[in-house]
Formats: sequence, C-alpha cells, structure tokens
Amino acid sequence: MRAISSMLLFFVSHLAFAGADYVREKKWADEIVPCIVVGDPVYLELKNTHKFLTLYTEAKSASTGLVIVHGTGIHPDWNMIGTLRTQLADLGYTTLSIQMPVLGNEAASDAYLPLFPEAAERIGVAVEFLKAKGYKRVVIVSHSMGSAMSRMYVVNNPSAIAGWATLGMGQGYTYTGILVPVLDLYGEHDLPPVLKMAKKRAASLKGKAKSRQVRLARSDHFYTGQEAEMVKSVSTFLEGFK
Repeated sequence: MRAISSMLLFFVSHLAFAGADYVREKKWADEIVPCIVVGDPVYLELKNTHKFLTLYTEAKSASTGLVIVHGTGIHPDWNMIGTLRTQLADLGYTTLSIQMPVLGNEAASDAYLPLFPEAAERIGVAVEFLKAKGYKRVVIVSHSMGSAMSRMYVVNNPSAIAGWATLGMGQGYTYTGILVPVLDLYGEHDLPPVLKMAKKRAASLKGKAKSRQVRLARSDHFYTGQEAEMVKSVSTFLEGFK
C-alpha cells in the first residue's frame, strides 16, 4: 500500500508540472525586452501557437549561426548567457538566444523532464529560423539543463546542425549516439553531478572528429569571474565551423 501511495505521489507531482508556465515566461519576457541593448527581440512560434522570445544578434559577414540555450531558472539574456550571445556575435557569429520552457521556483530539476519535447521543438524552430536567414552552418551552444534539453534535439536531428558546444552538462548524460562534433566544457569547481560524469563524458567523445573536453580552471558552474576564458574556449571550438 505504501509503495502504491508513493507511486501516486510521484505521478501527481509530475503531472502538476506537465506543462510549461507560460504566464511566468511572459512576465520574464516583458521585463527583459525593454532592457535589451544588443540584438533584437524576435518571437518564434510553436505548433501549439505559443510564441516564445528569442534575442537575435546579427554579425556582419557571418557564415555560422549559433542557437544559445540557457538552463533552468534563468532567461536568454542572463549573465553568462548574455555574455555568450553578445561576445560571440562580436567574434563574427550570428547568435539567437532562445527562451526555454520554465516552471515555478519550487520545481525540482526532474520536474522539467516532461518539458523536454517542447524544449526540443523550440530548438528546432530556432535552427530553422537561422537557416531561413541563410546560415547553412548552425551550432548549438547550451548550458546546464539547456544542454540536457538540447541533447534530445541533437539525437533526433543528427544532420540538422554542424556542431554542439555544451557547458556544464550534468543529469548523468554522455555523448554516446551523438554524431556531430562536441565541445564538453565544465568548470574545475562545477556542480557534483557535472564533475562525477566528466570521465564518462570524455570517454564517449573518443574517436569523434573535432570533439574535445575542456576543464576550465578556477571556474564554477556559471563561470563566475571566468567569462573571458569561457568565451575563448567556445570560440576556439567554433573556429572549425567558420
């Protein structure tokens, strides 16, 4: 009886978070857009007609477009994500930083699992947006939970992108089955789940052309104080896609 009760509790708790919180998402968008200095807000549409915010920053003469994917609890212009989308654009890459599905503050990480299909759809819409703009090479740059969400898209769309830079990949994932070149970047003082899986992630990259793992010294999960090194690591990987 106790086991059945536990299963019901698990089901109910996940059902409560089965859909993204569009109200909270809109509130964030309304707060972010007036403060945008670099790039332009562009709303893209899902199959369910929901429109989500993206920040489009076009670089002159760019041949590669980047889809920037943030993790949980933040938005497409938050701190390190804002740094990536603007500084990589300065380095010659057009960037599209996209708003991912959000839940309430109280939601645990595993509550986001039911949102992965919508997250993958958002990434796909973003990839197609950049391709429609003329960028034949599209690379995903993702962080934390955004990397886990991106993995679902990359596995199911192996020929859609040219490469994938993942930052702070946790959740027990490796790159087994991933066909495109991968950068696995993480901090020396990253979160325990990220550090625990580092060797297995490295092993899953063996034999994959242009793929590498980089541990950033003195860095935490959000690359605090190491933003320049973070951007340099990603841009070095991206040089192979110019």
